[in-house]
Amino acid sequence: MSGPERIHTGRVLVVEGKYDAARLARLTDAMILLTDGFAIFSDKKRQRLLKELAVKNGLLLLTDSDKAGFQIRTYITNLVGAEHVAQAYVPALPGKERRKALPGKEGLLGVEGVPDELVRQSLLDALGPEAGQTAPPAAGRPITYSDLYDWGLSGTAGAAERKYRLLAALGLPPRLSKKEMLEVFNRLYTFEQLDELLKTAEQA
Repeated sequence: MSGPERIHTGRVLVVEGKYDAARLARLTDAMILLTDGFAIFSDKKRQRLLKELAVKNGLLLLTDSDKAGFQIRTYITNLVGAEHVAQAYVPALPGKERRKALPGKEGLLGVEGVPDELVRQSLLDALGPEAGQTAPPAAGRPITYSDLYDWGLSGTAGAAERKYRLLAALGLPPRLSKKEMLEVFNRLYTFEQLDELLKTAEQA
């Protein structure tokens, strides 16, 4: 028997780490971005990206329930403006994740270790009547993985170098994964806009 349907939202879900992201991808079809823990405090390009996406789509923020999680939550909320953030909270449950040898400093489960039904409820509570809404379709046709290949940004010789060069030119974080890059492109640009930018860059 299949589980509950994934939660739909047009907001960008922000979590601390890759294990949180992998966990949340089973529960929601939201675009997911990472803070990489405290790295967000010094990563100016990721900060700028979060600000842009917050204004355009709104953020859904889900961090651990320990002190570090609340420091990250407060920082991002102040960075982008509280009016652009829906706050999702998981309960402070004692324990440790199976992949870890020892519990965290405060002995609490992180987002990745909290039971699915509690994480789902935290997202639904934060979204309220917004739950089930998706991001409005972009004007123009969406950007696809095939486009990334055609532009030489993925799956071709020199793709990594071209990708880093483009992300730097656009002021985007250089460590975006291919999936993150595609989602960010589709949130911020149309195919036509990005295609024109790439042609201009080639001619420069």
